[in-house]
Amino acid sequence: MRKVVLVAGASSGIGREVAILLAREGHKVYAGARRMDRMEDLAEHGITPVEMDVTRGDDNERAVSGIIESEGRIDVLINNAGFGLYGPVEDIPLDDARYQFEVNLFGLAHLTQLVLPHMRAKGSGRIINVSSMLGRVFVPLGAWYHATKHALEGWSDCLRFETAPFNIQVILIEPGAIRTEFADVMRAQLRKYSGDTPYRAQVERFLKVMDARCPEARGTEPEILAKVFVEAATTSKPRRRYARGSMARPVMFLRKWFGDGVYEFVLRRAFR
Repeated sequence: MRKVVLVAGASSGIGREVAILLAREGHKVYAGARRMDRMEDLAEHGITPVEMDVTRGDDNERAVSGIIESEGRIDVLINNAGFGLYGPVEDIPLDDARYQFEVNLFGLAHLTQLVLPHMRAKGSGRIINVSSMLGRVFVPLGAWYHATKHALEGWSDCLRFETAPFNIQVILIEPGAIRTEFADVMRAQLRKYSGDTPYRAQVERFLKVMDARCPEARGTEPEILAKVFVEAATTSKPRRRYARGSMARPVMFLRKWFGDGVYEFVLRRAFR
């Protein structure tokens, strides 16, 4: 069955590949993002680009109302917009931390609130929220990013119960290491906030380990992970959670079954 899908955060990486694959499978896809110039070629795939910054309420309202006016419904909302704020808690200004929550949680929540009434009226719908393996575990210097993903996990679980009577399903995708621009953004922020602070040695060690191990070089291709999104969006019985991508399952398994002590020991050995 052809579905009407809104993908937020579709200008690059996972979101872009998800939009293309869904369109290739015959679904009507609207791709939302701030950077319209990076979505111009999506029209070649039959995708409709929508200028949308999820932290701006009027953008969200305009996007949702436009799709409803054109299609009469939104069957699937994929909340993929987000970024990772990395740096020592003491050094990151709280305004920057608040913006991390605005993008990764509150913008997503507002977009979901706008879509839900239409899904309830239709008697069906699907909300797919993009978390991370780091919504279940942690690594050094990622406190604010991890906080948003841990919050999203609990928020999504509660939403699943609330919307179940209306036949609206809520799914979490928990990617591992993926080959996107995420790592480059993370490195730039760590260097921005480290400066000449007591945490500089930790930051330099973290960057050295990341550069040496090059997780983005070993990470899963976005095109492969996009298939997981298509399954979550279209299968008749989706899972509550999909943990996919390099390192996702092993890392979460380690903390779940061996406990915090062993997990932190492994981190200390890795980052010294």
